Amino acid sequence: MPHVVQTETLVAEGILTADQGSIIARRSRQVMVSLVINSVLCFGIIAAAIGFVLWLGNALAVAIVGGLFLASGTYILLKTDALYRMLGNASALIGAGMLTFGGMFDLVDKLGEKNGGLALIAIGAVALVVTLAAFLRSPLHTRFLTGSLILLAGALHVAGLYIWGYAVDLSGVPITLIHGYVAAMFIAVGMLIDVRLITALAIVPFAQMLETGTFYWSAMYAFYSPEPTLSILQLLAAMAVCIALAKVLTDRYRRHTHMFGIMAFIVANLCFLVGSLFGDTIGLTLWGPGRSSWRFDGNYEDYRAARDAFDATALHISEHVYSIVWAILLVVAAVWSGHTNRRGIFNAAMTFGAIHAYTQAFETFYDEPFAYVVGGLAAIPLAWGLWRLNDRFENSAEVAGV
Repeated sequence: MPHVVQTETLVAEGILTADQGSIIARRSRQVMVSLVINSVLCFGIIAAAIGFVLWLGNALAVAIVGGLFLASGTYILLKTDALYRMLGNASALIGAGMLTFGGMFDLVDKLGEKNGGLALIAIGAVALVVTLAAFLRSPLHTRFLTGSLILLAGALHVAGLYIWGYAVDLSGVPITLIHGYVAAMFIAVGMLIDVRLITALAIVPFAQMLETGTFYWSAMYAFYSPEPTLSILQLLAAMAVCIALAKVLTDRYRRHTHMFGIMAFIVANLCFLVGSLFGDTIGLTLWGPGRSSWRFDGNYEDYRAARDAFDATALHISEHVYSIVWAILLVVAAVWSGHTNRRGIFNAAMTFGAIHAYTQAFETFYDEPFAYVVGGLAAIPLAWGLWRLNDRFENSAEVAGV
């Protein structure tokens, strides 16, 4: 894993030479600038492709304009030098994106959501096989293009799955399996083309296996987790698998397990936030009567009676227990990640520690000043103990020659 170093300080202390410090700083800048350039390029390609499809609004026009973009990009890639390769990739991908998204909209419009979804599933699967073969056989300088075509084929396949699932009102175990399949596909494709953003996006369908997700309503973005305890266990299991795999994978693939593990840690903390505010009645939305009246077949009175009967026998974890356990785990995560140099986990633990403290200060202890006294005094010996423990770890590492 890359380390964060203060090159100017190390040069001043004589640990690095001036030339070595300059090389490290220059490479760090190159990585950051490359990330910005690729992000802007990908955003431009996706926005232009979808924008053209919606603006033209006609299948023939989309096909003609998309074909022209694709032909122009192909010509640039084949006939010009490396200076214009980025422009060729962009043009070709805008054209391919227009043909892909335009064809998807047209199929669903003509065949309906059910049959159109099935058609997209099949077409996307075939396109995935073809683009995968092209990617594996293509030279290195065309991997950006062929890798992007894999993403377009995958987008068709995934869109078909969800469009068809929505049309047939899929729910329960089948939709959970679809979410798991899509998450696995995201991870596999992300690792294959070595784009960690795709691997990170796999957390969305993975979390939705237990309906954890987000929604937007009237200028408000919200996170919801109807089963925070079970979602946390699911995400902790994913983190454990990532840590175990990181020990046996090469650095190229280890970066992806780190990325997915960090995303799982972030979503798990969001689930802890939900639990610390509302507690959790385990299984209410999975095998209980549901969390709202419109998920129950009877009237509201029947729903309330069924809900009360379920609550009487179900395992309930209070928000206070959640708050204490979350605080302890955040401290443990911060110390462990700091000692093992897992910067992503450390930053996330510190961020959610601040969120947890802020939330509890206004939600639970806003009118209890003595709680601040107890918490503040308890934090001081805790910090001292962590300091001594870290010194012991450092001394053990020096003796071992690490």
